[in-house]
Amino acid sequence: MTTAGSSTAHATSTLLTLADGRFPAGGHAHSGGLEEAVGDGRARTIDDLGSFLAGRLHTIGRVEASQAAFAWLVAPSATRLALLHAEAAARSPSPAQRDASTAQGRALLRAAKNVWPAARFDGVSAAAVQLARGPMYAIVLGAVGRAIGLGIAEVALVAAQVAVSGPAWASTRLLGTDPFAVMGCLAKLAPTIEEIAHHAVAQARDAVATGDKGASLPACAAPLLEIGAERHACWEVRLFAS
Repeated sequence: MTTAGSSTAHATSTLLTLADGRFPAGGHAHSGGLEEAVGDGRARTIDDLGSFLAGRLHTIGRVEASQAAFAWLVAPSATRLALLHAEAAARSPSPAQRDASTAQGRALLRAAKNVWPAARFDGVSAAAVQLARGPMYAIVLGAVGRAIGLGIAEVALVAAQVAVSGPAWASTRLLGTDPFAVMGCLAKLAPTIEEIAHHAVAQARDAVATGDKGASLPACAAPLLEIGAERHACWEVRLFAS
């Protein structure tokens, strides 16, 4: 017999698995723009890293958390996920950045199908067939999260967290940062991560309730990350895919 306690424990375990940086969704291969920022001299110290992460959280993190929450709400519909992908793509002018996101989305869906074979990924799988490269990462995250039993607040939290945790740990290779200092940066951002996730859920619920296809979701711009993504894509030698 499944009890409320065991159900909660299962959800927590699933959340931790999906949010784990070692989950084979391709995140380890991406620096989220940090490699280019290091190469350009904009990120050199642990303080620079903290500023970079905060900026990424308030732009990319806010946008992707709301998209993940929206995807969670409409996940059974491949058509609505595809429409949300169009909105997400419009918020990411850089082709290189879009390619990185869809690559991570494909990796996440593939990993999820192997880790949770009993789950139903019908909506997001059908959307992946409709779209040439598949949905962007946050959309796959929201749909996958729902399929494996996570709540909307949990997928929004993972999206906001992943937006900064990947670049944070990439800094240990790019800058040789002290892992304890990196964890300190992430700990300082924790309250903001939770706040952004909370607002993302409210924004997604409001959008779906009014029949919005995702146009009213946050569109916080990060021009330097977009420009940097295009520069980085031209590098002949690089450690990370983005």
